[in-house]
Amino acid sequence: MNQKKDFYTERYNKNILRLRNVLKDLPPFCEEYFRGIEHNSSILTRLNYAYDLRIFFNYLTKHIDEFKDISPADFTLEQLNSITMTHIEMFLHHISFYKTDDNMEYSNRECGKSRKLSTIRSLLSYFYKKGKIEQNVASLVDLPKIHEKPIIRLEVDEIAKLLDMVDSGEGLTETQKRYHKYNRSRDLAMLMLFLGTGIRISECVGLNISDLDFDVNGFKITRKGGNKEILYFNDEVRTTLLEYLEERKNIEPLPGHEDALFLSLQRRRISTRAVQNLVKKYTAHITPLKNISPHKLRSTFGTNLYRKTGDIYLVADVLGHKDVNTTKKHYAAISDDKRRRAARSITLRDD
Repeated sequence: MNQKKDFYTERYNKNILRLRNVLKDLPPFCEEYFRGIEHNSSILTRLNYAYDLRIFFNYLTKHIDEFKDISPADFTLEQLNSITMTHIEMFLHHISFYKTDDNMEYSNRECGKSRKLSTIRSLLSYFYKKGKIEQNVASLVDLPKIHEKPIIRLEVDEIAKLLDMVDSGEGLTETQKRYHKYNRSRDLAMLMLFLGTGIRISECVGLNISDLDFDVNGFKITRKGGNKEILYFNDEVRTTLLEYLEERKNIEPLPGHEDALFLSLQRRRISTRAVQNLVKKYTAHITPLKNISPHKLRSTFGTNLYRKTGDIYLVADVLGHKDVNTTKKHYAAISDDKRRRAARSITLRDD
């Protein structure tokens, strides 16, 4: 088994174990549900569904009189059939803000509520289709209206300042500079990949040296759902990657991490948390008010590609969006800017 398969298999197996652990806190019929949706959902989707259902059944058995005498693990299909629209609406109101038994505070806005309602709809739909409950009352509850947030991204001048800072280390604290001399070429190559290809953070940490092909300036990635694709990069990214790989030759990785492209100081494949932290570390100096994440660097790439090409279908394809409407939603504001510029360019009367 090669290292690429090891990395994704290990991550998949960890999520399987997490799902099995959450299932212990759920009604027994949930195991049947998760088996039923396995063929058309990812393990991460199923795990998030399980987390949502744990919150839902905990609420029912603690706050709804009809179910207070039972635990979530004892909840039956007959009781599932007696859930009403009102119960679900009360649940959505409850999760606006609530505390757990260990006094942890949580809140959900429109997106969080919408996802949890979709999870409940999916569960009830599954058993309704199998004839085990009489109706899917969750389908009668309206999804919360989601107010779109403005897409946060880096502007062209901010991109240049960011890359200059990573290259030189200028502006970093003295503590940050001590680590910077070891990580400069790695961090620069990683940020170049985000900004030059729109790669996802999970795809980035999963990259192997053997995935790179400098004959075509491209690399293989595994998309969501396991599909294999090739992303291409320009000569600027190529130069940065080659420089990093020269330094990478001087590092002796730990066993099992020999082919990993990006390594931590511990000489193992870098983690998603470490990548998130390094992006935040650098961008906080450039634009402290924007709270830039790796995903926002991906949005920055998509924005620049759309501005250059005007081809929303090309952007969707490169970013790996299955539905072009997802892409349109993210870059509609740019189209509005173009339409406003077009309107201002028309003169009806001379001054």
